[in-house]
Amino acid sequence: MKISLELACLVFLSALSFALAASPAAATNTSAKCPMDLNYVTRIPWNSSLCRNFHPNSTSKAENAKQNCCVSLLSVFGIGLAQHLKETSLFQLPNLPTSISCLQDYQSKLNSLSLPSNLVSLCFDPVQFVITPDLCANIETTQDWVAKLGESTALDQGCRSDLSDLTTCDTCLRAANVVDDKLVSIAGNQTHSTDCFYFTVLYAVGIVNELGPESNGVMACAFALTLNEQSSSASKGHSVLVFGFTGAGVAVFVTFSLLGLYFLYEKRFTKKNVGGSDSNFDDLKELGSRPNLRPNTCSIWFKLHDLEKATDNFSQKNFIGRGGFGFVYRGVLPDGTVVAVKRILESEFQGDEEFCNEVEIISNLKHRNLVPLRGCCMIDGDEKGSERYLVYDYMPNGNLDGHLFPSQMGSKQLSWPQRKNIILDVAKGLAYLHYGVKPAIYHRDIKGTNILLDADMRARVADFGLAKQSREGQSHLTTRVAGTHGYLAPEYALYGQLTEKSDVYSFGVVVLEIMCGRKALDLSSSGLPRAFLITDWAWSLMKAGKIEEALDRFLINNGDSVNSNPKAIMERFVQVGILCAHVMVALRPTILDALKMLEGDIEVPPIPDRPMPLGHHSCYGDGNAFSISPALSRPQLHTGDMLR
Repeated sequence: MKISLELACLVFLSALSFALAASPAAATNTSAKCPMDLNYVTRIPWNSSLCRNFHPNSTSKAENAKQNCCVSLLSVFGIGLAQHLKETSLFQLPNLPTSISCLQDYQSKLNSLSLPSNLVSLCFDPVQFVITPDLCANIETTQDWVAKLGESTALDQGCRSDLSDLTTCDTCLRAANVVDDKLVSIAGNQTHSTDCFYFTVLYAVGIVNELGPESNGVMACAFALTLNEQSSSASKGHSVLVFGFTGAGVAVFVTFSLLGLYFLYEKRFTKKNVGGSDSNFDDLKELGSRPNLRPNTCSIWFKLHDLEKATDNFSQKNFIGRGGFGFVYRGVLPDGTVVAVKRILESEFQGDEEFCNEVEIISNLKHRNLVPLRGCCMIDGDEKGSERYLVYDYMPNGNLDGHLFPSQMGSKQLSWPQRKNIILDVAKGLAYLHYGVKPAIYHRDIKGTNILLDADMRARVADFGLAKQSREGQSHLTTRVAGTHGYLAPEYALYGQLTEKSDVYSFGVVVLEIMCGRKALDLSSSGLPRAFLITDWAWSLMKAGKIEEALDRFLINNGDSVNSNPKAIMERFVQVGILCAHVMVALRPTILDALKMLEGDIEVPPIPDRPMPLGHHSCYGDGNAFSISPALSRPQLHTGDMLR
């Protein structure tokens, strides 16, 4: 989660670097003592390796501040500013000499960590940390804060507890965004939102949070710092060793006793086993041609010749299309049941056991908005190699993509009620995967071709060949990014970081496709210097107050007059799609909240500001994946990296 949280927290960090650069300082000619105790710099377990050999190419502090080292140093300094706010009620330092003194003290602490002696001078301008009344709604102290916002804000509910948990961190960042919007509104939109977000984060961790700015949760969540695991676990190591050595003798004795009993039992059992097989899966494969029910699941183990007969030996006339990892064929079982048979050509499954475990997981998923898995087939042989097949219920109306973008001109368009139902059905299917099963399942490839339509034109989420289960304590970093360009969440495409919000992003893109009637990604316009991204296009229209222009013309010209104000409902669906496809992970809703917004149970919140559109011309060029614009103080994403 750390990587994705950096996306949200770069707003805070960039504001520290640029938003205050022009602020007037109440400078004096006398030296000042720094009121901040910066000894924490050598005490907290932050990873300083990024700054070991920091040699920027530019002489500009604004350019240097974009580098990872300066971003980390700014985060660490922000911890002191938050503590200073708690002790003095001042959001910043009182004057320029005080700021200079604090930065000198900061550099001395960095020197003690054997870091370069010029880091502070390369990264910071002392004036950027000095109080100015023109920064955010004329707020300079906590008293000003309370006068503007009252005694209690969303931060007091969302940021009070430990932020080391994924959910609490996400809640706190959402609360910070709500307060930021309110401050900008109070200032009459004369204040840049990043400036107020900077104040909001300092108040959240310095005043509201019970554990304070030096807690690991705050450092990792609000300040997006990478922490050294060794330091945090050192205190546990000694006790682990003590108890480990004490129980070692007993453990060895018990282990060998159990192994002896196991081998004795296995020897006797295999002699009595008629088939002579020590694998339940082998037993199933050796059975006759009759389909057999797999133990502990509701799926059927099919014989290969049954599937060949059902599909007329996988005839081209029964070919439906290509799905994830293989080809799909229409088939008819002996009892007349129509099925879809996927012939897997490649997969992430390392062996038969992993494949069987995956089938067991999928076969136990029961929801009306998921395509049911009927069974599977697995053949291992030297001649044909390893062959794997999945058998699903057949969906007579094909996939969503074929209806949104038909190959034949004049094909019947999806009506508004149909589109509305499809969006709600997909949301409900995803909500079941995320919250209806334990552990949660992330689909990883939500797109139009993986949304099938049954006889009633109701949507069912399909193709779980890419699905992955989450496990408590895992970072959800995968070795292989799976999915489709245009639908991939930025944090997943760039870093392989997988969370439930990755599916939410893809869902948002699909919602925009359905409502706008345009493809998520269009690379066909070779005359243009950049690709068309539906997320950028819809966002630009919304910011310009022209969200109606994003709607598919067919929906506007064939509106359902029976429903009250259908255009407003359609626009709400577009807004939810834009919010779900937000670049910043923490600012996307959960799929449950998105569903409530779509159904009108809760209002769609003001859509937070976002980085420059991914297709914007200024996002192209050399450098790292992320850069900070001094004009916008916002993170930018290179489209090339986005599609990697």
